[in-house]
Amino acid sequence: MKITAHLSLWFSLAFAILCIAYGLVGFNSVDGDATATLREDAHGYAMFWLFLGGVGLVCAAGSWWLIRTGADASGE
Repeated sequence: MKITAHLSLWFSLAFAILCIAYGLVGFNSVDGDATATLREDAHGYAMFWLFLGGVGLVCAAGSWWLIRTGADASGE
């Protein structure tokens, strides 16, 4: 099964939005009364999801770049 650049762009963008939203919810859901270890673990988990969101954004940007330069390079 082939995945087109357009499909890759939209799936990567959706993945990035979901991961970033989940990471931000993770930062906002940390209770102030939690122990320092629990807060650090929760922040590390949220940072992991933000990292995955960044990976999704990079994949979406790469797909967008392929879409923009692919038509020019093919001579169409």
